[in-house]
Amino acid sequence: MVFLQSIQSVISIIIMIALGYFLKKFKWFDDNFGKSISSLITKVALPASIFVSVLKYLTRGSLIQLSGSLIYPVIAVIISYLISFGLVKLLKIRPGRRGIFMNAVVNANTIFIGLPLNIALFGNQSLPYFLIYYITNTVSTWAFGVFLISNDDPTRDKTKEKGKNKINWKKILPPPLLGFVAGLIFLLLNIPIPGFIDSTLTYVGSIVTPLSLVYIGIVLYNAGLSSIRFDRDTIVALLGRFVISPIVLIVLLLSGMHLSHAHLPSMLVQTQIVQSATPMLAVLPILANESHGDVKYATNVVTTSTVLFVIVVPVLMQIIQFI
Repeated sequence: MVFLQSIQSVISIIIMIALGYFLKKFKWFDDNFGKSISSLITKVALPASIFVSVLKYLTRGSLIQLSGSLIYPVIAVIISYLISFGLVKLLKIRPGRRGIFMNAVVNANTIFIGLPLNIALFGNQSLPYFLIYYITNTVSTWAFGVFLISNDDPTRDKTKEKGKNKINWKKILPPPLLGFVAGLIFLLLNIPIPGFIDSTLTYVGSIVTPLSLVYIGIVLYNAGLSSIRFDRDTIVALLGRFVISPIVLIVLLLSGMHLSHAHLPSMLVQTQIVQSATPMLAVLPILANESHGDVKYATNVVTTSTVLFVIVVPVLMQIIQFI
């Protein structure tokens, strides 16, 4: 049953990637289409999607009630960043891949894969526990992860930037993070959203996943299917996402329960562990493209992690039964 649920959670994603691949093959898209949807997603659709998600899945009560449990995923994310940074130095990963690699290890596709999978596995009653990881992952991705990718731009002339002290607010405050902050403000101040605005933002935000996956298909076609490979950087990133990240969180959860002599709800523990091993962000190739990074590498890790997730979930579900 778990195996079938894991397949259903990713099969539609693989189909949408294939759609982008074949539409590009049949020349429905010109060479500028990919660049256009990249800007549309990062600057318009993603902020709208995150803003709506905050108001839809969070409440002021849940923020306060679950705030204590945030300590586990927050510390896990910090440790994972340190581990991924160490791996970047150890493996001497080249510029243009470093930010992508660290995001691949640390940040998960919680809202588009993690959420439907969580509901399929544990039901709607798991949503409050899902939100704990969702908040951590969202802040991690758009407050720090995007900065790592933009700061790893291999085309940037660092010699011209040494004497500049001017803050680039576009990099520090990317549109998706602004959407998250705006959502929290509206939530905490209980500001009502007119129905037509909410509907508009929902419609605009809903294009993020399909367009991101179509974009991945386009990149795959341009690179050729032979570009999908398990090279060293890809294998280590996959191990980081599916092995290191869950292990770090499991150790923290077990240590926290042992030291505090407190029992955490089993659904909270299971939900967080499953979320810690969800595939990489579907928008990773788009973020890489915006910062002139290695788009082929980003596409490769997203595609391979999505396909392998079908195998990872059943294994993970068996492991967490003993925690």
